[in-house]
Amino acid sequence: MPTPVAKNGENIPTTLASPGALRFWLAVCLIGTTTGLAAAALTRLLEVVQHIAWHGSGTNILAAAKQASMPRHLGVLLAAAILTGAGQLLLKQLSSGNGIDTTSAIWFYAGRMPALRTLGSAVLSIFAVGMGASMGREGAPKQAGAVFANLFADVGKLSDEQRRLLVACGAGAGMGAAYGVPLGGALFALEVMRGKLALRFVLPALVTSLIATGVSWMALPNAPTYIIPSFPLSTSVIVWSIVTAPIFAFGSILYVWLVRWADRGKPLGWQRFIAPVIILGLLGFASTRFPELLGNGKDLSQLLFANQVGIGLILALLLLKPLATILCMRSGVPGGLFTPSLTFGALLGAGLGQAWSTLWPGVPPGLFALLGACAVLSATTQGPISAVVLVMELTGRDRSFVLPLILIAALSTLISRSVEKRSIYDARLSDDQIALRQQMREQESNDIGILQSTTP
Repeated sequence: MPTPVAKNGENIPTTLASPGALRFWLAVCLIGTTTGLAAAALTRLLEVVQHIAWHGSGTNILAAAKQASMPRHLGVLLAAAILTGAGQLLLKQLSSGNGIDTTSAIWFYAGRMPALRTLGSAVLSIFAVGMGASMGREGAPKQAGAVFANLFADVGKLSDEQRRLLVACGAGAGMGAAYGVPLGGALFALEVMRGKLALRFVLPALVTSLIATGVSWMALPNAPTYIIPSFPLSTSVIVWSIVTAPIFAFGSILYVWLVRWADRGKPLGWQRFIAPVIILGLLGFASTRFPELLGNGKDLSQLLFANQVGIGLILALLLLKPLATILCMRSGVPGGLFTPSLTFGALLGAGLGQAWSTLWPGVPPGLFALLGACAVLSATTQGPISAVVLVMELTGRDRSFVLPLILIAALSTLISRSVEKRSIYDARLSDDQIALRQQMREQESNDIGILQSTTP
C-alpha cells in the first residue's frame, strides 16, 4: 500500500479524468490569467513612476538619470527612502504576523502566505525600483502570482500538495509575464521555486506561464528584453568558459553569502524608516557620478552585451553595482534579485573577457558578458536549465552560442553547489530548514518510487 505522503503526490492530476482535475485546471487557468494582468499592470505602474521621477520614457532609467541634475538624484532617492520606510511600517501595522517569502511558503507553509502584506510589498517594490533603488522589478509580479495561486487554491479547496505546486507556478508565471519568457518562467517555477523537475509538475507550470505571458502581451510589447547580435562559436570561447567557470562559481557563492547577510540583518521597528533614508540617500549621491547604479541593471546589461562600456567603468561597477543591491536589501528596500544577479554576471564576464582578449583575441566582447550573466544567474539560482532557457528567451537569438552557454552554466552551478547549497531565493533559510528541505526532497523521490512500484 502507498504511504500517506505518496498519496499526496497523486493529488496532482495527471489527466483530465483524474479525481479533482476540473477544479485544479480551472485554478491553473485563473492563476495564469490574473498573474498576466497583474504583471502588465505592475509594469505599466513602473513606467509611470519612472517617468514622473526621472522625466524619462519607457523603462530606460539610465538614459533619463544621465540627464538629471544632482538635486533630482538626491531628491528622488530620498523620496523613495521615505516612501519605503513609511510603507514598511504601514504594512507591519495592517498585517498581523511576520511576512513569509515565497520560498519559505512553498516548503514550510504549504504555499500559504499573507496576501495583503505580500501584495503591498510588491507594489511598494515597484515604486522603489521605479525611483531608482538597485533591486529587481520581477519580485512584484512573482509575489502577485504566488498570492493569486494561494487565493484560488483556497477557493477551490485544493490539497496542500496542489497549493505548493500552484504557488510555485504562480511565481514562475509572474516571471514569465514580466519578461515575456513563458518557457523560462515555467522552468523557473519548477527548478528554482519548487525545486523539482517532475513530470506531473510540468504541464501545470507550462500552462500557467503560457497563459500569464499571453495575457501580458495584450498590454506589453512582445519583444526580446535584450537586443544582441548573432555571436559566432569559436574554440576560444569554449576554452574561456571552462577556465572561468570556477571564478563565476565563487563569485556567485560570495553573492549568495552577501544576500544572506543582508536578509538576516534587515532593520526592525523604527529602523525600517531610518535605514532606507541612509542607504538610498548614499545611492542618490553616488548615482550622480555612476547613474548605472540606479534601477535593476537591465539598461547596463544591454550596454555590456553591445560592448558599449569601457573597462574602467566595468571594473568600478563590478564592485559598486552589487554593493548597491546588497545595501538596498539590507536596509529593507523590497525588490527582486534576478536582474541584479544577471547584471553582476555580465559585469564579471565583461571584465574577464577583456583580459582574455589580450591573450586570445577574436571573440566579440558582448558574448563574454552574456555568458557571464548566464553563469552567475545559474549558480546563484541553482537552476542551470532555467537559466539557459531564460537567457535564450530574453535575447530571442538563435542557437549559435548555446554550447558555451550550457557548458558554463553547468560547470559554474556544479562548483558553487558543492560549496553552498543555498540560492539567492532561499538565503534566509536556516541550516535546519535547509536540512529539512533536503529530507523533504528525498522523501518525495522515495514516494515517487513507491507509486511507480505499486502501479500495475
